[in-house]
Amino acid sequence: MKILFLDQSGKPGGAELCLLDIAKPYSNACLVGLFADGDFRKLLESNHIPVEVLATQALKVRKQSSLLTALASLGQLTPLIHKVVKRAKDYDLIYANTQKALVVGAVASFLARRPLVYHLHDILSTEHFSPTNLRVAITLINRFASLVIANSQSSKTAFIQAGGKPDIIEVVYNGFETKNYQISEVEIQELRQKLGLAEKFIVGHFSRLSPWKGQHILINALAECPENVTVILVGDALFGEHEYVKELHQKVTALGLEDRVKFLGFRADIPQLMSACDLITHTSIAPEPFGRVIVEAMLCGKPVVAAKAGGAIELVEDGMNGFLVTPNNPQELAQVINTCIQEKDKIKKIANHARINASQRFDVNIINQQIQELLEI
Repeated sequence: MKILFLDQSGKPGGAELCLLDIAKPYSNACLVGLFADGDFRKLLESNHIPVEVLATQALKVRKQSSLLTALASLGQLTPLIHKVVKRAKDYDLIYANTQKALVVGAVASFLARRPLVYHLHDILSTEHFSPTNLRVAITLINRFASLVIANSQSSKTAFIQAGGKPDIIEVVYNGFETKNYQISEVEIQELRQKLGLAEKFIVGHFSRLSPWKGQHILINALAECPENVTVILVGDALFGEHEYVKELHQKVTALGLEDRVKFLGFRADIPQLMSACDLITHTSIAPEPFGRVIVEAMLCGKPVVAAKAGGAIELVEDGMNGFLVTPNNPQELAQVINTCIQEKDKIKKIANHARINASQRFDVNIINQQIQELLEI
């Protein structure tokens, strides 16, 4: 089977890393079409996956865009759709991996007469999307998609509640190459030394810097933790969210935490950094579709505390393989952090159980087999 994958981003976020794993088995019979250039293209190329940047300028539509903004973007979409239609005629199906890819892929699938598969990485609700974008997404999916692959039961439920057809959607969790998360103790200690945190209790947060990802919750919680606790924030702003980054720096200064919070920006060595942490936090204030960072932390054998909403509830069983806390509650988060400092033996057992469970449940080979079976129906 020959597949034309479509993705809007030039940067390797969670949806893009998922696509990378899905595309690998089809590397001799696929093309990944991107709507922006960047590090994701380089990552695909380094994995010998054919890739082409199809758009010459970034699409202006955002998740919260109005109808007028959406209509104004049509001029951009027309040449892009034309390119996709032309490429699609050499492939058996179009696999749209993001919402903008859905818009282009839906029209292209109709014009090229190719089936459309949509990989749903979002919770389709007004918490994440404007009413206009939500309505457009559901309409396009119902009209053109022959299959929707949801990354969690939460994403599936939200899709159906928003008006999506229940008979075209299947849940397949993200897959992970488990061996990539096996980091040696020597490498871990070297990295802690390099960060200047060898003797600290390191709490890690791995996500783009965005208000709904809740880095400010962690900073507020840190103010209620012992002086030895240090936070590393791995990720940076996307989609025009740089004002939030300024607010985070201001909060750190206002709370007197300048020596206890490190902004590391985007990094390629995520498994190494996670392994160097003592605890990984997930602090989203709106329901997370899946929570890729949660599974990655488990695979690194690190305890994880996650906001109790969305896909995180499907990944974490409180007190068994991690901890769940009320979203947007820094006091509760601080309590769990302090518990992890005090009860190290108990926490180590929980983290080890999580690692074994995640290795079995989210192995990329099993996940890719599930997707392959769905695509061949």
